Amino acid sequence: MSDSFPRGRTAIAGLATFGVGEMPGYSSIELTAKAGLQALEDSGLSLRDVDALYICQPDDFFAGLTFAEYLGIQPRYTDNNRTGGSAFMSHMASAALALDAGYIDCALIAYGSNQRSNGGKLATKITSNAWDLPYAPLFPLTSYALAATRHMHEFGTTREDLAAVALAARAWAQTNPEAFARGPLTLDDCLSARMVSTPISVRDCCLVTDGAAAIVMTRTDRARDLAKPPVPVLGAAAATWWNSIAQAPDVTVTAASESGPRAMAMAGVSPDDIQTAQLYDAFTINTILFLEDLGFCPKGEGGRFVSSGAIAPGGSMPVNTNGGGLSYCHPGMYGLFAIIEAARQIRGEAANQLPGIDLALAHGNGGTLSSQATAVLGSMATL
Repeated sequence: MSDSFPRGRTAIAGLATFGVGEMPGYSSIELTAKAGLQALEDSGLSLRDVDALYICQPDDFFAGLTFAEYLGIQPRYTDNNRTGGSAFMSHMASAALALDAGYIDCALIAYGSNQRSNGGKLATKITSNAWDLPYAPLFPLTSYALAATRHMHEFGTTREDLAAVALAARAWAQTNPEAFARGPLTLDDCLSARMVSTPISVRDCCLVTDGAAAIVMTRTDRARDLAKPPVPVLGAAAATWWNSIAQAPDVTVTAASESGPRAMAMAGVSPDDIQTAQLYDAFTINTILFLEDLGFCPKGEGGRFVSSGAIAPGGSMPVNTNGGGLSYCHPGMYGLFAIIEAARQIRGEAANQLPGIDLALAHGNGGTLSSQATAVLGSMATL
């Protein structure tokens, strides 16, 4: 079956982030609403225009209902897809299809979490999988440690390669005033860091922060007349291969190898055309795996690719130009922040603005490398 997608007929019309870092005193839904209202203001639209809500909260299984009630609106459609950090790229795909069909007219996609202020932690004990339980793994760290260990075994990837991902993220964060972690970070800091789940150390793990993000989507012909330059959605695809990584036939290959090619085919582009990639880097191994699976380098070459400086400032493939989940923010789920950084680069508004960005890719990861979703965004010049 071939994919059918309304290439460029829908667009991001507004975007916002709010409360990145620490925002004590705010609930998750309050943070989400703040970002949502600011995104609407950015677009020039109002709550009266919103007839669809897309949301995936960390602490509310009925978030679509809660969000509508909190905003005081009665949307025609809500979506609370809970695949984790990949949910928001899937939200974009669903919203694009619904907008193009005329089923909805304005979608607000939002997320917020007070994970840091609420005392949340990155790792918990796995209690839901009887096959994993006897080995006392940490969720989600141990699953990513398995992938990293196997990648090292098969392809010669090193801890220095993993550190190169963290160092590149910190280099981008240093010049992003909104980034939570902007202090110095050295290779020795990474290699001597406390081990959490071998070979994953604390420097290979994402931040635990507060923060909220939101985008407004509408049809491109309408977005042309709004407050900010539209960012057309050229393609978006998702793929799910398992839930528990114990079910993976090969932990060095993810479903990004399916979602990425599908999204790029919809957009009519190849990896060589992408000018910047915003990748879900909950752990350093993620960036290496996704660079390979999305086609930016051959399988097994990801470690050497990142160690070459390719993803750092001045490199050939700028990745996570805001600092990513490793140094910018990670309030439980990062996917929507990756989308916003890609859109900011195309709008020319990023803190670390790259010259002449017309094509950007945002990729989300959910579960334990379980669900992958990819979106390709373009400027109006790509239509």
